[in-house]
Amino acid sequence: MNYLVGAFKPPCNIFISFADGRSRKQVPLKKENGKTVMVALFQSQESIVGEVVIEPVHRKKVEHNGVKIELLGQIELYFDRGNFYDFTSLVRELDIPGELYERKTYPFEFSTVEMPYESYNGVNVRLRYILKVTISRNYVGNIVEYQEFVVRNYTPPPSINNIIKWLLLLLVLQYNYKYSLFEHVSQAELGSFLYSPSQADDPMEVGIEDCLHIEFEYSKSKYHLKDVIIGKIYFLLVRIKLKNMDLEIRRRESTGSGPNTYVETETLAKFELMDGAPVRGWFKDSCNPGPAHGDSGNY
Repeated sequence: MNYLVGAFKPPCNIFISFADGRSRKQVPLKKENGKTVMVALFQSQESIVGEVVIEPVHRKKVEHNGVKIELLGQIELYFDRGNFYDFTSLVRELDIPGELYERKTYPFEFSTVEMPYESYNGVNVRLRYILKVTISRNYVGNIVEYQEFVVRNYTPPPSINNIIKWLLLLLVLQYNYKYSLFEHVSQAELGSFLYSPSQADDPMEVGIEDCLHIEFEYSKSKYHLKDVIIGKIYFLLVRIKLKNMDLEIRRRESTGSGPNTYVETETLAKFELMDGAPVRGWFKDSCNPGPAHGDSGNY
């Protein structure tokens, strides 16, 4: 029985390591099986250097038609699993056709690799970077080994970071219908929102004509992933009874195109801003929701 089980195992073991693996920063990566592993972190334009070790099992002969290593940047849509779009593909030949009898080490280097997108694991899509070692063989299947790593691209803070005074219009509309922001308000009144889409430095006024006028303001327009979101909500006119007001921070993921577009929305944080009528001069303290997610490009 052990002989049958061993017959389906690969005749050699493959190990992939980075030259600076001990000193390079490691970050958590969630695998498809739900387990989290620590992998190396890189940035675009870095050189990826390391070595591949191939060790025949019990020193048995391994015949092959060549050994190669590939650096791949891939996008995979979960509704089309198994089909990858490779936006980055580099190959290095490690060995010519021959035979392996003992442990052998192959150094490799990919110099100044352009990795334009950050690694991303979403609801319907993932973007990943991998090293793929392939031992080509005749008559039997190739032997393949993967090593995944994470890419994060850092940029300096923008020199211009204007105030946003219009972004929460949609959020207010959602609150009005979904979270019952108002009591004793008819659907006709809810449908007659008044807003003034003005210049970037002018406020966005939202509300119900002659009943409720609200003004929203963000302290800036660009944030890093661990930033603090600071804003103000001004009640300019209140002539109806208010029940409550909540604030949600949502991440929206859109994949595909045309009729095959899939949109998923995830609530990252939710805060209760107000319970009852607004009080003149009251401000909500700043909060740090700390959402961490990558920019995967327009995929």
